[in-house]
Amino acid sequence: MSVPEPIRLILFVAGLMGFVGFNAAYLVWVERKGAGRFQRRPGPNEAGWAGLLQPIADAAKLMSKQLIVPAGVDRTLFRAAPLMVMAPAMIGLAVVPFSESLAARNINVGLLMIFAFGSINVMAVMLGGWASRNKYAIISAARVVSQNVAYEIPMLLVVITIIMGTGTMNLHEIVQDQAGWFWNWNIFRVWVNPLAPITFLIFFTCMLAETNRAPFDMAEAESELVAGAYTEYSGMGFGVFFMAEYANILLGCSVGTVLFLGGWQSPFGLWSGLIWFLLKLYFLVFSVVWIRWTFPRTQFYGLLNLSWKILIPVSLFTFILSSAIIKLLGHRL
Repeated sequence: MSVPEPIRLILFVAGLMGFVGFNAAYLVWVERKGAGRFQRRPGPNEAGWAGLLQPIADAAKLMSKQLIVPAGVDRTLFRAAPLMVMAPAMIGLAVVPFSESLAARNINVGLLMIFAFGSINVMAVMLGGWASRNKYAIISAARVVSQNVAYEIPMLLVVITIIMGTGTMNLHEIVQDQAGWFWNWNIFRVWVNPLAPITFLIFFTCMLAETNRAPFDMAEAESELVAGAYTEYSGMGFGVFFMAEYANILLGCSVGTVLFLGGWQSPFGLWSGLIWFLLKLYFLVFSVVWIRWTFPRTQFYGLLNLSWKILIPVSLFTFILSSAIIKLLGHRL
């Protein structure tokens, strides 16, 4: 018996909310445990076995705190910003194919939809900082805009390169184009794009910047700006911003898995399915955590120079090179 479409969508939305909530809670535990290992300390170990109850304790603490709206702020924008920052990740995950048959929506312009709604994330952090009437938050809002503009350009050039080769913005079709052994994945197709692995590194670097992760966490920069755009937020107002960061990491790593690592496809051409998608997804998520606790935060202008002087020229070169090869030789990525 087929499930009616409205009920199916409601079930998928509930499932995505549970998936994002669980990951937001326990990726914090993974991050803190990982930070402990990298820094030769135990990390959380008091609340439950190996500290597994620590995320529940943190959530209870945040939900019990009072939501304070400081005097003089733009109250409407101040309250709307945490909701706006969470929405793009939820909408984006709705079109991500976790397996051949597991996706809330399969639409032809799924990739375009993700990047269209992704711009709301930048606007939300900017409005949260601007509405706070706090000098540290306003500086953070300005940094968010300049950083995201700088890193969206090379990311979009990389994505357009993939679209040119596959001829579609449908995420299902992009995954199906990478079926077979692992050398069919876009990250290894050097016979069409000789810089394919570097293209993936550009995408991954831009994803770190777009999600405001260290060493690109200039929106927060607690060593300089207290807590950046989140300085005036308390309780679950701050908690939603925190959850949105991990939700956006999930979305960014999911898109990277689809575009470059074959999505749900097995590296051996057999037994493809959800398990392979999750293994690739959490490998990228762990890499995000690893990078945070390995590389220090650098000076802001150095990060902008990395994009404008290195990533944009290289991504533009790969775009032109791939388009020329596709045009002259008729290959597809």
